[in-house]
Amino acid sequence: MTSKIAGMALALALGSLAGAGQAEAPAHHSHAPASFVPADFAVPTQAAGKDFRLVPLGPQLARIDYEAYMSSVEHLQKTFTRSTAWPHAGITDAEALVDMETEQARFRRRDSFAYSVLTPDGTRERGCVYVRPSKVAGYDAEVRLWVTKDEYEAGFEDELYAFVQAWMAKEWPFAKVAYPGRSIDWAAWDALQEAK
Repeated sequence: MTSKIAGMALALALGSLAGAGQAEAPAHHSHAPASFVPADFAVPTQAAGKDFRLVPLGPQLARIDYEAYMSSVEHLQKTFTRSTAWPHAGITDAEALVDMETEQARFRRRDSFAYSVLTPDGTRERGCVYVRPSKVAGYDAEVRLWVTKDEYEAGFEDELYAFVQAWMAKEWPFAKVAYPGRSIDWAAWDALQEAK
């Protein structure tokens, strides 16, 4: 997803898209406030549903993460980022690795939390879940998720969304969570972001 140079280019591209009412890719969120989660909150490092498990994104998952999103470039551009900036055909293995290092660092700093959604045996990524501070007042967090095109066509996206909503309510310290493109349609979410 990003290397230092490519990351700057993508951040610029995403910044200009965000200015045009487009959502930015989760991997390019700015530094979160220190109070995103309470200091004594134990951030989940795993969760399991039926036929899947969530684990933090990190360098050890770079290859299967890359394979997952590259299998679904057009699908994710339409359903997740609403942009051609990510993913795109030119992403290199090195950029994918740097992105995983970046997500791991954000997780460790407690700025935002990115999870891979894996098969139970951990050999294939079915999608990802991103938990980050909301840019819109009135929401404690913004949660976005994606699944590969094959998983989407198999109906897994609805299953994962239901799981994530229950997980947020039970395991996380947020009173109000925004799910852009789901509980709030994209047009309404874009308008809220522009109004801030």
